[in-house]
Amino acid sequence: MTTRLRRKALLAATRMVAAGLTLAALLWAAQPTPSHAQSNPPAAGEPTPAKVKELLDLLAEPAVRDWLVKQRATPAPPPAAETPSSPSLRERVAGVREHLATLAAAVPTVPDQLHRAASTLMLELDEQGLLWVLFLIACFVALGVGAERLYYYLGERVERWIIALSLDSVEQRLRAVVVRLAYGTGIVAAFALGSVGAFLVFKWPPLLGEIVVSYLVALLIVRLTLVASRFILAPGGERFRILPMTTPTAYFWHRRLGLLVGWLAVGWVTVDLLGRLGVTPDVLRIVAYTLGLGLLAIGLEAVWRQPRPLPEAAPARGRLGTTAIPTLLSVYFVLLWLLWVSSAMPLFWLAVVVVGLPLAMVATQHAVNHILRPPGAADAGAETPGLYAVSLGRGLRAALIVGAVLLLANAWHVDLAEMTAGDTLTTRLVRGALNIVVIALVADFAWHVLKAMIDRKLGETQAAGHVDDEDARRRARLRTLLPILRNVLFAVLVVMALLMALASVGIEIGPLIAGAGVVGVAIGFGAQTLVRDIFSGMFYLFDDAFRVGEYVQSGSYKGVVESFSLRSIKLRHHRGPLYTVPFGVLGAIQNMSRDWVIDKLSVGVTYDTDVDKVKKLVKQIGKELQAIPEFSPHILEPLKMQGVEQFGDFAIQIRMKIKTKPGEQFTIRRRALAMIKKAFEANGIKFASPTVTVAGGADPSAAAAQQALDLVRPPPAAT
Repeated sequence: MTTRLRRKALLAATRMVAAGLTLAALLWAAQPTPSHAQSNPPAAGEPTPAKVKELLDLLAEPAVRDWLVKQRATPAPPPAAETPSSPSLRERVAGVREHLATLAAAVPTVPDQLHRAASTLMLELDEQGLLWVLFLIACFVALGVGAERLYYYLGERVERWIIALSLDSVEQRLRAVVVRLAYGTGIVAAFALGSVGAFLVFKWPPLLGEIVVSYLVALLIVRLTLVASRFILAPGGERFRILPMTTPTAYFWHRRLGLLVGWLAVGWVTVDLLGRLGVTPDVLRIVAYTLGLGLLAIGLEAVWRQPRPLPEAAPARGRLGTTAIPTLLSVYFVLLWLLWVSSAMPLFWLAVVVVGLPLAMVATQHAVNHILRPPGAADAGAETPGLYAVSLGRGLRAALIVGAVLLLANAWHVDLAEMTAGDTLTTRLVRGALNIVVIALVADFAWHVLKAMIDRKLGETQAAGHVDDEDARRRARLRTLLPILRNVLFAVLVVMALLMALASVGIEIGPLIAGAGVVGVAIGFGAQTLVRDIFSGMFYLFDDAFRVGEYVQSGSYKGVVESFSLRSIKLRHHRGPLYTVPFGVLGAIQNMSRDWVIDKLSVGVTYDTDVDKVKKLVKQIGKELQAIPEFSPHILEPLKMQGVEQFGDFAIQIRMKIKTKPGEQFTIRRRALAMIKKAFEANGIKFASPTVTVAGGADPSAAAAQQALDLVRPPPAAT
């Protein structure tokens, strides 16, 4: 180790000596020649040869070399890191006041600076002139428009094909969207190639080139905005409109959007060119704020003159409801302009995100639902959104939220990368909050996708056929199980998202899960009835004991199954009462809505009736019942007579039966009894009725007299 240090010290000393010799050589070369030494004496402060010799002698001393080696080996202390501190509210207010005071002080200098900028511009354009520059801009714009017209001419067949596209299904609408987007992109490319492309072919003076290309780019931005607006709003064709609205509303917002972007682009380019012409930043801000008044005027005019919904399309809100929203929006736009003028950009972007993000999410969801609406649905809200609509809508919603977060981070000068790498309490909390937002977005996306899949499956089960069809039975079972699956998935997603959010904040979830297990065991012992109900319900569902819409009976409880939860079932009695029965007390179930039902009918006829004739009549009535179109699909076996059931005191009991589908036997029975009565009366067959015959040997008149005496005679005295 000592030898290595010595070598390093010797190498450092050698480097110092070499540096000294090089410096001496440079100084010696800078000295005047001897012939000019007397006429040009050394200037004050210049080193003389004697001083250089003293420097070399000093560097040759061992003590000096050792000291230089030590100084070179000792690392310099790092500069003290400045801890950035966020400005307080008072400092922010003071900064706003200073900014406004600076603007007020710069207002008197605006005319002079603009005049100076105009003079500079005229001097730069002295050879061409301002009119010539305007003429060049007009020529290049005309070239762009000409290239666009040529594109229209060459793509006329494509445009006719787009107009003739069918938009009945989701796939056809998506194809139309892609083709129209490609066609609109070609329009903008043709305009750019004809205007900016033609400009870049020639060589221009620097300032003239900047002016022309800047305003050409501004016009290109306006043209791109109009094409995008025509693509989304489709003011000329309602069939291709992505964002659902009326045609007057589409025309109105198409024009206002083009005007707003045009004013913004031209103003931006103008302010940038004024800065290149030497205008101070304060005056540039004043010019920009003045041009911002134009944007404010466009926004206020659009808010107050936007088309109102028709009275039949929207409920009557009165005068207050009509003016409340435009008034609030006007106040909001004025507040944005004031925040911009005050240079409170963090608050400005926060206000933009707070109002603009919900509107953007709602508009995006409406557009996605409108484009991806199910086939045959004229309105986006007519039916439940499909899986693609929910997936795309929620995905775009998550993208908008992430974009808003990045915009606010940039506006508030928050370095997300540095924050995620830090380990302070604030960085951990902010990092945990961002992770929670991401987890919530993922959970929301997964839940809505799964919910859309289950709802679509439930919608398919509504079109079930007859109950004897195997597909209809499968659909009924799905209609029973899918709501429970949806609730279970929701609970699982909520629990998982909550645990992941706690873990992202830094909370240990291991003890929490263990504690939840212990609490679950305790709850299980304390709520055995609840556990029994839940497990009983699970086994009822596994056994397919009942389905929604079936008529079941269990003990004294009977009715149609309306719905059920994890622990109970709801039965609607045919007279109206609703039973809520826990699964644990349900017991054996009698399902009266499965497969088929045999209905028994009994009639009593007199003893002198011809039984064979009755059998023929019942058989004929069964054939007539099957011939009725209303009953034919529901009768599985025709009405027939089983024979004599028993001999009664006054009648012969005849038993009949008919096999029908569950729930249809009541109507068929009423019609069958009516037809039996009519047929029996037409064929002389009498229904038996109970009679009482009183017989005796005494004279009826003497018996009546004796009864009268018994009524008036006093009772005998008790012994």
